Amino acid sequence: MNSTATAATAAQCPTAAGQHHAPYAAALQAHAGRGWLRLNVPGHGADTARFDQLTSLMGPDALRLDFPPLLDGLDLGTGSPLAQALELAADAWGARRTWFLTNGASQGNQIASLVAPSLGRALVVQRSVHSSVIDGLVLSGLRARFVHPSVDADQGIAHGITPEDLAKALAEHPDAAAAYVVTPSYFGAAADVRGLADAAHCAGVPLFVDEAWGSHFGFHPDLPAGALAQGADLVVSSTHKLAGSLTQSAMLHLAEGPFAERLEPLVDRAFRMVQSTSASALLTASLDVARAALVRDRAAIGASVSAADQIRRVIRGLGRFTIVSDTFGRFPDIAAADPLRIAIDTRRGGISGHEARHRLSRDHQIMVEVATDSAIVAVVGAGSVPDTDRLVEALHCLPSAPPDSAPTADRPRLPLPGPALMTAREAFLSPSRAVRAEDAVGMVSADTLAAYPPGIPNVLPGEVITREVVDFLQLTAAAPNGYVRGALDPAVGGLRVVDAGACSSL
Repeated sequence: MNSTATAATAAQCPTAAGQHHAPYAAALQAHAGRGWLRLNVPGHGADTARFDQLTSLMGPDALRLDFPPLLDGLDLGTGSPLAQALELAADAWGARRTWFLTNGASQGNQIASLVAPSLGRALVVQRSVHSSVIDGLVLSGLRARFVHPSVDADQGIAHGITPEDLAKALAEHPDAAAAYVVTPSYFGAAADVRGLADAAHCAGVPLFVDEAWGSHFGFHPDLPAGALAQGADLVVSSTHKLAGSLTQSAMLHLAEGPFAERLEPLVDRAFRMVQSTSASALLTASLDVARAALVRDRAAIGASVSAADQIRRVIRGLGRFTIVSDTFGRFPDIAAADPLRIAIDTRRGGISGHEARHRLSRDHQIMVEVATDSAIVAVVGAGSVPDTDRLVEALHCLPSAPPDSAPTADRPRLPLPGPALMTAREAFLSPSRAVRAEDAVGMVSADTLAAYPPGIPNVLPGEVITREVVDFLQLTAAAPNGYVRGALDPAVGGLRVVDAGACSSL
C-alpha cells in the first residue's frame, strides 16, 4: 500500500485495531436502522409485510440491508466507509490497491485481460486457466500464447507450470503483454509464484495470478503464502470460495511494484466498465466482514486446518481410499498444497468420483465441491470446522464395485486441445453455425467449452475440435451432476463452429 493510503487508514482506525473492524458493514447496519421511507430501488423497499414471500425466503434483515450504491454515509467520498473497507482490504492482503468485485473472480479475470493490451500484443497464458480468462481474451482481442501445465495422467487433472516453462514461453514471444497463471489449482496444488514472478519480471512483463482458490493464503502459518507476498503484480481473489464472503463476491489486488503506476488507472477504468452500476451492498458488506474475520480469527483458521488434516489421517489409516495430494511430490511445478482442500481418490475404493458425489448428496446430505471420474474434492472454509466423523463414515458406507477390469488407458483422460487457427475474439465474432458434435470434429470452435466445475476450458474459440475433446465432454455431461459450460445442449449433442468461409479468409 502506498504511504498516502497507509496514513489515511491509520487516521481512520489504527491498523492493528482497525483490521478487526468492518467499517462498511457497520455503516450499512446503522443506515438500515434509521427508519427510511424507501421510494427508490430496489423495488421491494424493505417492506417485509408486503413482500412476505421474499422476506420468508431471505429473512427481514436481508431486505433492510439491500441498498443501492452511491449513498452518503456508505460509499460516497474518499473517507467513506467503503473507502475505509477497501484500504483495510489492501492492507490485509499486502496490496497497493484493492477493488471489491460483485460479479465474482470472473469479473477480475476479465479486468486483467482487458488491461493487458496496453502492455503488449499477446498474453502468455497457462492453458488450464478458468474460462473467464478466455472470456476476457474475447473482450480484449489479444492473441494467447499458451503454456501447457503438467497433467496427472492417472487422475486426469491439470496442475501448474514451472518458472522454467514460463521463462521459455516468454523468450519465444517477445511481444508478450503479461504472463497469466492460475494457482492454486482446483485440487489445491500451489505453484512457485516467486519463481514465476521472477521469470516474468526478467522478461519485462508483469505476472497476473488467478488466485481464486487461494484468497485465504497467508492468513495462517499452516497455509501457503499468498501470491502478492511472492511478487505477483495483479491478483484475482475469489473471496467467497474459502475466505467466507457471500457467493459472487471477490476482490482484485494490485501490488506495489514496477508496473503499478501504469496498471492502476487502467484497472480502475476497466473495473468501472464491467462492474454493475447496481453493485450489491450485501455482497460488499460480506467482503468487509470476511476480511476482518480472516485477520482476527487466526485460531479458527488453525482449527479448520486441523479438521482437514484429521479427515486425511483417518482416510489414510482406514486404507480404502487414498489422498490425491500425497502424490504432489512427483510434479516439479507443485511447490505447496492447500491443506483446506481434501481431494480423495475414490476409484481406489471401488467407486467413481461422480457416483461417490451423487450418493453422498442423495443418501447422506453431504455436499462436496467437485467430482471427476477418479476423485472427489471436499473443501473446508477458513474458519469452518465441519463434522469430520460424518464425512468419513458416509464415505466408507459407499458401495464398492468389483475392481474395474478395463485397462487404465480406457478411462476418460484429460484431452489435449486442438491447434488454434484464430484468436478467441475472431472466432467468437465470426459467422457460425450449429452442427452435430460428431460433425464438428476437425472444425473450428466458436465457443468456449469447459467441463464444469472446475471450469477449465477443454476447447477455446478458434481451436480445432478434436474427437478426444468431444468424447471427453460427452462423458462428462453423461456423468451424475456433469455439466459442460458453453454446450448447445446438456448432452453435448451439438456444438457451434465457425463457418468454413470465415476460417479460409484468414
